[in-house]
Amino acid sequence: MGRLNVKDDLLILIPAYNEAAFITGVVAAVRPLAARVLVVDDGSGDRTAELAAAAGAEVVRHPVNRGKGRALQTGFRYALDKGYRVVLVMDGDGQHHPEDIPGLLERFQRGGVGVVVGCRPRNLANMPLDRFLTNWFTSALVSLLAGQCIRDSQCGFRVFDSRVFPALSFSTGRFDTESEVLVEASRAGFRIASAPVRTIYGQEKSKINPLVDTLRFFRFCLRMLGRICLGRACPR
Repeated sequence: MGRLNVKDDLLILIPAYNEAAFITGVVAAVRPLAARVLVVDDGSGDRTAELAAAAGAEVVRHPVNRGKGRALQTGFRYALDKGYRVVLVMDGDGQHHPEDIPGLLERFQRGGVGVVVGCRPRNLANMPLDRFLTNWFTSALVSLLAGQCIRDSQCGFRVFDSRVFPALSFSTGRFDTESEVLVEASRAGFRIASAPVRTIYGQEKSKINPLVDTLRFFRFCLRMLGRICLGRACPR
């Protein structure tokens, strides 16, 4: 892939669910960096869609909440339909720092990768204990399934080469999709790299259900392990 022309080639994708408190600031901060900002409003019950549009984003709405995985699927399909070569995904709750975007893109532009995943500092000084332990364990397991090291598999701050998207099955639909896309991209032959990012833990409330989403994650891992053993998810 040639040198990235940000204004022509980059779509910033923001899946959002009830983020009215943050979405205006997030869109305004990243709007100058890309050809287009797309907010996929996943059935919000507040003014997320209205405020995102007012801040300059293109908005696609799900009539009901379908999960982050389905919001990503909608955004990736949009990128393919519109011909965007590169898609940067970030959260709409203000946790991802827009000033880290150039670093993610710089790593992508060096070439040889299909996905760049943000890597947060993993220490208790800047990450709550539960997230620290979850991050370590899930990253190790996802790396094992992917067949390559992924240092922070749960960070949603990512850059994708759009050529990855046709390799994704989206057999999941919630937060487990964030793991699934990495494993499937890797098993399809794409290299996954990391770039350092910061994460702001503030007033936002996590949408993750610790019990339900943990069970979904393990169900995905078991299903993917079965596919790998049967030779259905092997590298090209």
